[in-house]
Amino acid sequence: MTGQSDNTSTEAKDAAAESRASALVDEMERVGETLEKVRAQIQRVFFGQDRVVDEVMTTILAGGHVLLVGVPGLGKTLLVDTLSQVLGLDTRRVQFTPDLMPADILGSEVLDQDDAGKRSFRFLPGPVFTQLLMGDEINRASPRTQSALLQAMQENTVTVAGESHSLPTPFHVLATQNPIEQEGTYPLPEAQLDRFLCQVSIFYPEYASEREIILKTTGVSLSTVVETMTADELRHAQTLARQVPVGESVVEAILTLVRNGRPETSSLSFVPERISWGPGPRASQALMLACRARALLQGRLAPSTDDIEALAKPVLRHRMALNFAARAEGHDIDSTIDEMVAASL
Repeated sequence: MTGQSDNTSTEAKDAAAESRASALVDEMERVGETLEKVRAQIQRVFFGQDRVVDEVMTTILAGGHVLLVGVPGLGKTLLVDTLSQVLGLDTRRVQFTPDLMPADILGSEVLDQDDAGKRSFRFLPGPVFTQLLMGDEINRASPRTQSALLQAMQENTVTVAGESHSLPTPFHVLATQNPIEQEGTYPLPEAQLDRFLCQVSIFYPEYASEREIILKTTGVSLSTVVETMTADELRHAQTLARQVPVGESVVEAILTLVRNGRPETSSLSFVPERISWGPGPRASQALMLACRARALLQGRLAPSTDDIEALAKPVLRHRMALNFAARAEGHDIDSTIDEMVAASL
């Protein structure tokens, strides 16, 4: 009897596990269809930058922050505004300038006095208390102001006058940076760069895309978008992305690639010759999350090495630095990552 009951118990557990797996697959397919509608809405107004849209959506689905790097006029602000509308998120925008202070972002305490004459401090939340914060030209603010976002980006809380205040969820920072004009700017410290899950580079559109842009944006009627996803649905999708199973071969490929980016542990001869410092463990975490999110975004049930190849540059380019000799020889970080990917995967 004992053996029969054990077999029955095992069969019940197997059936329950199979039922949970089936429900997870169905939910992933449903969320994937919704995400495809979100992408289609964004592409109605943000033309010819499918790679950028995918990388930004992947980062948000992974629960991370994005650093958008590109010359003026490529639609970085338009992309953030469109995302906020389509995803139904509360949005604030901060124009970073040299005179911006931490309190201008985080908020501050003011002294109140009630009718009885009793005085007390009251906290006035700053623009960081939102779901989607756009930091325009973040490198124009002083390092002191830039560092005000460190705790918010990592812990989803801010501390003012010794008191911690929780931020809304989801919370994402989409910061922009102009790579050309460096006068009067302050390079972001490595600790802050590491808080961005991805650095997305935006380049000039191709001929056909630019033709579409000028035809569709200079007429009387302009394309509009509609809310396709709510904040609650986005939170659910982010939770689901973390449940996407990852095969052992993909885990090993992520570890091999990231560790090959460190001069101390790399098995590639050109890395110690070119790289002054490499990506830390947070890069491995970011690449794992991003691969899971990209698989869900594309309607697949598990990530592959193709996801690692597609996401290697946005995840790693701001977590590595070329040394002087490599820059003098004409190397750049993107081509070095491409070589790492080709030799590691």
